[in-house]
Amino acid sequence: MPELPDISVYVEALSARTVGSTLLGIRVFGPAWLRTAVPPLSEAEGRRVLDVRRVGKRIVFAVEGDLFVVLHLMIAGRLQWRAIGAKAKAGRSRNELGALEFSTGTLIATEAGTRKRASLHLLAGEAALADLDPGGLEVLEASRDAFAARLRAGNHTLKRALTDPHVLSGVGNAYSDEILHAARLSPFKQTRNLTEEEMDRLHAATRATLLAWTDRLRAETGDGFPVRVTAFRPEMAVHGRYREPCPVCGAPVQRIAYADNEANYCAHCQTQGKLLADRALSRLLHDDWPKTLAEMEERRPARVPPPAPGSARRRR
Repeated sequence: MPELPDISVYVEALSARTVGSTLLGIRVFGPAWLRTAVPPLSEAEGRRVLDVRRVGKRIVFAVEGDLFVVLHLMIAGRLQWRAIGAKAKAGRSRNELGALEFSTGTLIATEAGTRKRASLHLLAGEAALADLDPGGLEVLEASRDAFAARLRAGNHTLKRALTDPHVLSGVGNAYSDEILHAARLSPFKQTRNLTEEEMDRLHAATRATLLAWTDRLRAETGDGFPVRVTAFRPEMAVHGRYREPCPVCGAPVQRIAYADNEANYCAHCQTQGKLLADRALSRLLHDDWPKTLAEMEERRPARVPPPAPGSARRRR
């Protein structure tokens, strides 16, 4: 799912292309994409775009008449920009959800896979837009104390707290893994069990990770439009890098699978060498599940060296 760094770069690219332009029309290719009927989409047509902003993981176009066009890409949604005069593709892809046509170009929304979760809303008034905001804290604008208070308002695992849009705004599965690795904290540690020093590390790591990745993606995009929007990047420390070496200590990155997601972490850097077992592994392996990296290495089958040249048995 595109998260704060990705959405921020999308917003910057769209602002440069659409603010001041006219929204000529909105085309919907499948009913699953459109989630509101009042006001009708025709109400936004012919109106000037005043602003493009981020609300959580949503992209919002503010247009004249106090109207807001809201896009939520969910997990597999992506955006493509086609400038005026650009050669159109021969046929519409089955992944295309719809299009926003501006006087400066066309924005195409796509979604891979069969589970259509991406959404389009047209809202009237700031109050309606506020109702769509899950209310997560904007960590890049918040103080350390506000950050700590929000996390300690409930007692959840750090992984859940970081990815809950009601707690923090814009952080999802990928960057939460990177944040926790940078902070050297277990994804299963409870928010109310954090010491003040650990909270300091987590706040600093959250800001540093989000800012660094936003800068990296911004530099990668330049004056173009974001095209390589993915949750799996080789430069990441742990996310999507199961069994690959941790860039800090070299230990193999571990994985916890749950629901449709997974958490990646370094046992050496984050859990004092302890391996975390998800529910499925715990039920399946019981006492056979290794508890530490050392135990896992001990159980790993020894590698048999290849035979020396000329030492193969002679055939009888």
